[in-house]
Amino acid sequence: MFQSLIDTLFGCSHRRTTFPLTPARRNGGPALSGTQRNGTYVTCLDCGKEFAYDWKAMRVGEPVGHRVATVTTQPSFH
Repeated sequence: MFQSLIDTLFGCSHRRTTFPLTPARRNGGPALSGTQRNGTYVTCLDCGKEFAYDWKAMRVGEPVGHRVATVTTQPSFH
């Protein structure tokens, strides 16, 4: 809660964003979990936070949930 208050007072204003991006699926296949987004989004160029974008209203919306990076490790033999 305290961090939320600090971010509200001194956080990024998200004024500089990318052009709205809408990822396309390749070959019409199913979306891969964690690697593909649904819908249009913009990214803040200052802090990197991603927000949903509404083309009809031409407005930036709510923050998009964090992507979870998946890492596969190979066993190491010494």
